[in-house]
Amino acid sequence: MNNMVDLLATVAELVGVPSVSGQEDALADLVEQRLRACAFLEVERIGATVVARSSFGRSRRLLLAGHLDTVPPFGAVEARLEHDAVSGLGAVDMKGGLAVMLSLADDLESAALDATLCFYACEEVERDANALFRLASTRPEVLAADAAVLGEPTGGVVEAGCQGTMRAEVRLRGRRAHTARPFTGSNAIHRLLPVLDALGRYSPRPVDLDGCRYTEQLQAVRIEGGVAGNVVPDVAVVTVNYRFAPDRDVAAAEDELRSLFAPGLDEAQGDELVVIDSAAGATPGLTHPLLGSLVEASGAEARAKVGWTDVATIAALGIPATNFGPGDPLLAHTPDERVSRQELEHARRVLAEVLGLAR
Repeated sequence: MNNMVDLLATVAELVGVPSVSGQEDALADLVEQRLRACAFLEVERIGATVVARSSFGRSRRLLLAGHLDTVPPFGAVEARLEHDAVSGLGAVDMKGGLAVMLSLADDLESAALDATLCFYACEEVERDANALFRLASTRPEVLAADAAVLGEPTGGVVEAGCQGTMRAEVRLRGRRAHTARPFTGSNAIHRLLPVLDALGRYSPRPVDLDGCRYTEQLQAVRIEGGVAGNVVPDVAVVTVNYRFAPDRDVAAAEDELRSLFAPGLDEAQGDELVVIDSAAGATPGLTHPLLGSLVEASGAEARAKVGWTDVATIAALGIPATNFGPGDPLLAHTPDERVSRQELEHARRVLAEVLGLAR
């Protein structure tokens, strides 16, 4: 089979199977069927996740992982094949990457490495539902490998590691009063001024790791407060999102937020900072020979991954991991998702070289 010719058709086929988070069974059925056609692969179905492994006794193993789900549909969702490209919901994020993984599966018998392919469910929703996170928590041996590549869209460039993420609420207290007599109370919304000032003065911290620059970001994403049009509010809450460099762990990230907002908080009044959710980032891992060879084969310098990905889930198992896949990441989750034959073929050639596939 000529995998290069079939890649566009495979993407169109995958896009043609709806797979919104939590509804991936039909797509998992298709992937499982394709993988079981390779007699040399050990295939296991775990809910809506499909894992396939080659076991030829090679000295090293590479894990390739990609999520089956898409965000909910909006605008045109069907697969459209035109101008040597496929458009449609999930074409970029990340059915293009899945098509490359399926294409590689057909040839793993001749690879210099053993490989594990993991097609998993529920990446686009809360982490507790993420099937890769659950697999890493309950059956980490299934994901065991020397290094890993997550097929997220990166434009064919290695995007190393990922930022950590933290969402926290800064909660300030006041005292209710009638707005005609505000001096009898304390306005919690007014007390937000030092917190908002700290956010306005925040200067992003750049961190260089393995030649990749991770620039931290902190943004207010929600403000809540107010009781009624004639009542001085007694509670005001600012929700912030902190994207921190992978040289910090979750505890250090929380300490940074507490230090930043401390001048505006009065514990005696009941003010507090509460972490709502968090996930650690992942360092680049590019010193591992397999990931170093991925960068070399890509033909471009690696760059830091902006945002959080499941590279962190894999790295938490002690497996060096990075992001690499076809498609422009800026098109993900937009009506303009589109992946080209050239992007798909480049991604496949690079991964084939890392796997040591016979030419």
